[in-house]
Amino acid sequence: MQNNDNQNNMKPRKRVDWLLIVFIVIIVISLITLFSQLSSSQVKTLNYADFQTLVENGNVSTAEVSPAGGENYNLYEINGEYNPGNGQSRYYIVVTGEQLNNLMSIDGGSNIFVINPLSENLFLSFILSLVPYLIVVIIFIFLFRGQGNNKAFDFAKSTARLTKEKTVTFKDVAGCDEEKEELVEIIDFLRNPRKYVEVGARIPKGVLLAGPPGTGKTLLAKACAGEANVPFFSISGSDFVEMFVGVGASRVRDMFKTAKENAPCIIFIDEIDAVGRQRGAGMGGGHDEREQTLNQLLVEMDGFNANIGIIVMAATNRPDVLDPALLRPGRFDRQITINLPDVIGREAILRVHARNKHFDSTVNFKEIAHRIPGFSGADIENLLNEAALLAARENKKIISVYDIDEAIDRVMMGPAKKTRKMTESERKIVAYHEAGHAVIGLKLEDASIVQKVTIIPRGQAGGYNLMIPAEEHYLESQSSLRAKITGYLGGRVSEEINFNDVTTGAQNDFQMATRIARAMVTEYGMSNLGPVQYEQPQGSIFLGRDYLKEKNFSDQIGLEIDKETRRIIEECYDLAKKIILDNKELLDNIANYLLKVETLTKPDIDEICETGHLKRADETDNSNMVTSLPDDFDAPEENPEVKPNESASENTSSSDGENSEN
Repeated sequence: MQNNDNQNNMKPRKRVDWLLIVFIVIIVISLITLFSQLSSSQVKTLNYADFQTLVENGNVSTAEVSPAGGENYNLYEINGEYNPGNGQSRYYIVVTGEQLNNLMSIDGGSNIFVINPLSENLFLSFILSLVPYLIVVIIFIFLFRGQGNNKAFDFAKSTARLTKEKTVTFKDVAGCDEEKEELVEIIDFLRNPRKYVEVGARIPKGVLLAGPPGTGKTLLAKACAGEANVPFFSISGSDFVEMFVGVGASRVRDMFKTAKENAPCIIFIDEIDAVGRQRGAGMGGGHDEREQTLNQLLVEMDGFNANIGIIVMAATNRPDVLDPALLRPGRFDRQITINLPDVIGREAILRVHARNKHFDSTVNFKEIAHRIPGFSGADIENLLNEAALLAARENKKIISVYDIDEAIDRVMMGPAKKTRKMTESERKIVAYHEAGHAVIGLKLEDASIVQKVTIIPRGQAGGYNLMIPAEEHYLESQSSLRAKITGYLGGRVSEEINFNDVTTGAQNDFQMATRIARAMVTEYGMSNLGPVQYEQPQGSIFLGRDYLKEKNFSDQIGLEIDKETRRIIEECYDLAKKIILDNKELLDNIANYLLKVETLTKPDIDEICETGHLKRADETDNSNMVTSLPDDFDAPEENPEVKPNESASENTSSSDGENSEN
């Protein structure tokens, strides 16, 4: 290691020495060229009479006139070429001003005399001859100067960043205990490889970390290097792909060569799908630059030469597009899936990111973890950072429960649109819409628990209803899916019952309900069409995208699918209408208090259900409350030029909703 450092320190010195040698060679060549030109022709000094005769006879071809200088400024030097009869020769003569005028008055003499105000000398000629070479040297110095410009000549070298400091350990990673256990033996091998060699065990050469974005794949790789206390090379998959042919493969070779010199070590390739995609799908067949880079990576990981002491770790959220040769044993022997954390993991992550922050004593991380199902580690870090920013805006030294509650709303739905002015009719429609969602959540057996209802506009929604399941589960039953659909339809049903009209506020609700109902028919086999899968999602399961689906059915089956989807939604719609009609008084109470205080939390909703009143709202002015709607109340007409406030029924237990992807 010390020899390598010394070699790296000698590289700038060698580069300076080469520049000095090049500069000296250029000067020597310039001097030789200049003196060879001066000595190539003999200069003859002429007297005035002979020179006058030559001019009169037309034997002088060129004549350059320059001031002679000195104290007598009336003298002029004339030099050039003339023909004495045996070829061209150079001459030199000094004349006075009067003699120069006489020479120029000769017929044809004025055409050959050129007045040069500068006195040409040897030194000036030497300097002028060096100018082109000096420009070349300056360009070379500029290109070799600084680390960033070295890349112009080192583009074939590896761009992997080396980290030797122990910055991250397993103490900084939470919510993935099982994943850390999978990496313990790799860390032990890097610390004590002899123990595994003696027993004949072969440690995994590669570890592939796959999972949704933000779950901590890169952080886990850093922590693995920190626990083993070995050098950590990190590079992105896109760094291998360049426009020059062969650059990617050369960088792979150089990266593994450098890693062997620093073994034992860890090479981490982030977003490996940028270079590790399946071969044969590119425009260049099997000879394009990306595929050649992948071929070199395959050979380096498990080829002719063994990489002893080098562990390759890679991260991706698209394992479905990777080449099969990259995933076979001997290359990426171990594949670790990092899923979204559960409630225990979220609580642990909250405590990790809360180390450098000051919280109020009333903040309960366990309670917060229950309110944010589906949040990744990056989402939780962003949540606490938003809470800290909100506290700093109000010049507070500690973060309160209010700051965290507002941060959750901002992360899930966006900032509150306090300046958005809604008419009183629109506020009543939104209040009854959200109250309809809340009543379904309160009275339907398999529905999630209502945590918060608000009519404060956020993002594209005029209000939202936060519903969280009583306990986390990984399997969805048919009854729970129907309960979700019924909950989404509760807002539209409430509008129809109370206003005898409907608005566009349920657009997102219908989108979510239709998506669930169609999945029940085409993917889950929960319909009269039987346990048959008609559509299969394409792409990574970690990205949650379902707009690309493989359809395996005829047009006749497609009609049956549409009928079954409609049947499920209509049954849930009728169920929602029955629940809301049976609980009309509760619906009115929730809507009235929403108009009064705009936001109701779970304790407020429980108090309204038990007593029919909300104490904190009754103590204030009741002028905004309504007991019932007049029979002649007309909903506001839809303005086609203005996008109405959409209302989103939020159920964070589902990953289908736009506002619940976190």
